[in-house]
Amino acid sequence: MSRERQIQTAMPPPAPLAMQVQDFAAAPAIRCAEKAERQPTQWRLAVFVPALIATFCLMYGLYSWLAGAGMTGLEWALLLMIGATFVWVTLSVSTVGIAIAGLLAREEADARPLKDVAPIDVALLVPVYNEVPWDVFGNAAAMLADLAARKTPHRYALFVLSDTSDPQIALQEWQAYQELAATAPFPVHYRRRASNTDKKVGNLVDWITGWGAAYEGMLVLDADSLMTGRAIDRLAGELSSDPDAGLIQTFPMLIGAETVFARLQQFSNVAYGWLLAEGLALWASSEGNYWGHNAIIRTRAFAESAGLPHLTGGGRDDLILSHDFVEAGLLRRAGWRVRFLPRVTGSFEETPASLIDYTLRDRRWCRGNLQHLRLLGTRGLHPVSRFHLFHGAVSYLLSPAWFVLLVIWALLGKDSDTNVVRYFNETNPLFPDWPPAMSHIDSAVFLVIMYAMLLTPKVAAAAIIATTPAARRVFGGTPAFLMAFVTELALSIAYAPVMMIQQTKAVLRAMFTRTEGWAPQQRGVQHYSLRALAKYHWVETVFGLLLVAGLSAGLVSLWLLPIAASLVLAVPLSALSSVKLSLNAPYGLALNSPNTLRPPAIVAQAQAARARIKARLAADVPAE
Repeated sequence: MSRERQIQTAMPPPAPLAMQVQDFAAAPAIRCAEKAERQPTQWRLAVFVPALIATFCLMYGLYSWLAGAGMTGLEWALLLMIGATFVWVTLSVSTVGIAIAGLLAREEADARPLKDVAPIDVALLVPVYNEVPWDVFGNAAAMLADLAARKTPHRYALFVLSDTSDPQIALQEWQAYQELAATAPFPVHYRRRASNTDKKVGNLVDWITGWGAAYEGMLVLDADSLMTGRAIDRLAGELSSDPDAGLIQTFPMLIGAETVFARLQQFSNVAYGWLLAEGLALWASSEGNYWGHNAIIRTRAFAESAGLPHLTGGGRDDLILSHDFVEAGLLRRAGWRVRFLPRVTGSFEETPASLIDYTLRDRRWCRGNLQHLRLLGTRGLHPVSRFHLFHGAVSYLLSPAWFVLLVIWALLGKDSDTNVVRYFNETNPLFPDWPPAMSHIDSAVFLVIMYAMLLTPKVAAAAIIATTPAARRVFGGTPAFLMAFVTELALSIAYAPVMMIQQTKAVLRAMFTRTEGWAPQQRGVQHYSLRALAKYHWVETVFGLLLVAGLSAGLVSLWLLPIAASLVLAVPLSALSSVKLSLNAPYGLALNSPNTLRPPAIVAQAQAARARIKARLAADVPAE
């Protein structure tokens, strides 16, 4: 145990910086140095007005259909729930619309020359908690080597901030640190805390209050983050040349996907995500958001304006879990700009390999995002920052809303004779049935509208790629891209009902339980037994079987058949999610994207560094 204590710290001289815990009930004074900037009102109007108009038109149409015999309380509730879910779908569509409108007008962030770039000190922070040491330090080695190959005016230092509780992993971290520090072109430091107090938030606060004063910027990375030297240097230059910038967020692209589910996420991220990111950057402007990693932050601004208190009330003392959204809002509240630069290329991260691993991580995010509802009343927040917090919570609340709509739709049956939800009073024949019988045509129209809106962002992005020769080539050619596009759509539609049930369960867990397990994310491929899969997905399977029974008995609309099939097949779909794909998979079914066909050079560098450090650790096993 004495050896373990000796290897916990290898840090530079202290440079403490006070971290000011913020008061959510009182707004701070706004920085006077903030430059007046014309707000992107036209882009925000172009996003929200069409979305609200489209939602109003849908609700009016449904109201006209329902109100034939007068509206009941249940009918109003159904109408409002449909509107509340549909508006978020239309917001995504209008975000894509402004992205297309502004695509040619926007300046290339990578090509735009920076002005007044003064050298600054930047700390690259890598918080870790029981991660695979050679993966963490291999990525770090690749980033530092790539950064050293550039003629940068800035001064960099890497800090691996460990909260690891496993002594064996901690020992390997120390060995990996020594291996990297001996050859790194920049200073490398390592610190291990005795306890995981306040998780990642506490880890970063510990560094800021101990050494933050020595660095103007801190670039926060996750354990699986990977950034090119060009991207890192670009962020440092942006922070140096923009004295009003408090935080600058990149758009991380997914790498390292080998399984069906990971490739599904990666293809979607590369093929469609960029278009939504373009639209978000346009209308968010200086009121952007923070995703917790692959972003550079002005250290003093963060210390002065983004210190997080615990949430208290009802005898509870809760750590703010999804801290990144809140920290971005607090920085903007103090007058600092929060920028989003989706066109700064070379920012990467990994994604969970299976459906189960993804939903386990999603549970933690759900609990944290629902906390945002308690923070909407924070004094002084910019309206856009408040919207980000609200949207973070709604993104999870939509799943139970969709689930309730699905249940109601199933109970409506095919016609008035199979309608389970009926308000017919036999003693009063004049009292109408509720709701009016939904015909097959009405059901089809409603379903087509919803699916069309949900798929519009993907179809728009795919159309741009399909009509751009250079883009088609990096996806392997037109046939390969179109086949991958169709495969991705089919799999996304198949997994969507399963994800709806899992997120509904996550919301219920967050509402009725106090804590969520916080194990490190599963980075590798984890194959689950049939028993484990059945236990994990029994709710989806049972609900799917009920729908199938209703379909077989002629009680449920046939338009619910795709959803019923997905739920019944939840276990095999989950098993399929962890199946490894290769470049030699059947034509077009490998879900290849530029990052699988031609992995970025930094990825190969990181893989080589990981293998080298792993080999050195295996050859240097210390005696007990």
